[in-house]
Formats: sequence, C-alpha cells, structure tokens
Amino acid sequence: MRHTVKLHGVIVGHSDLESADESLGRAWGTFRPGLGYELVQPVFRLFSEAVPMPGGEPRDKEKLARYHAARDALGLELVDAQGNRIATSAIHIADYSDRGKFELEVLISDEKYWAGRNQ
Repeated sequence: MRHTVKLHGVIVGHSDLESADESLGRAWGTFRPGLGYELVQPVFRLFSEAVPMPGGEPRDKEKLARYHAARDALGLELVDAQGNRIATSAIHIADYSDRGKFELEVLISDEKYWAGRNQ
C-alpha cells in the first residue's frame, strides 16, 4: 500500500513500507522522493553525514543531535493511500542518495493502522 510523507501539505515522497514489525511499531521500505523532497533533504543528509554507512555507528554525535532536533521540528506527516493521516512518533528518511539508496522508516503509534495492515 502506498504511503505518502508530507510537509505542511507538500508531498515529500512515497513508500510502500514493504516491511514492518508491529511489536516495535516500526515500518520501513524503499523511499521515492517527490518534488517537495528538496525542502527537507538537507535535514536528512545531516543524518547520512553523521552516520556515513547505512546501519553503521554514528561518527559525528554533534551532527546527529542536530539532525534529530531538525527532523523533529519539521512536522512531517504520514498519510495512507486514501489520504488518512497515520499517527507516528518519528519519520526518518535514510538518504544515502550518493549510493542510490533511500529508505523510509516510521514509528507508527496508530492502532487502527496495525489492525488494517494485518488483515
């Protein structure tokens, strides 16, 4: 199912969130940037600069702290294919575009989402 990440109504990108772990409230999948991605890309590039290897350890803790503060201030939202907002506690885009890798990871606190996903 297609999920859309928005910033104040502007489409940032999409993902099918192909994988999920309900026990952790976590879903993730390939991210496809939209036209609005350029508005948030500098924030998510901070993360890849702080953690240069996907799944690796942070190399720059100050940059990582700046990333978390900036990401949380964005106010991104996740919506489903019908346009319904899905409650999340975090939305992260792993932007390793220099390696051709984009992934969306979300922490979903919406019980209705999990009930629907498991049907």
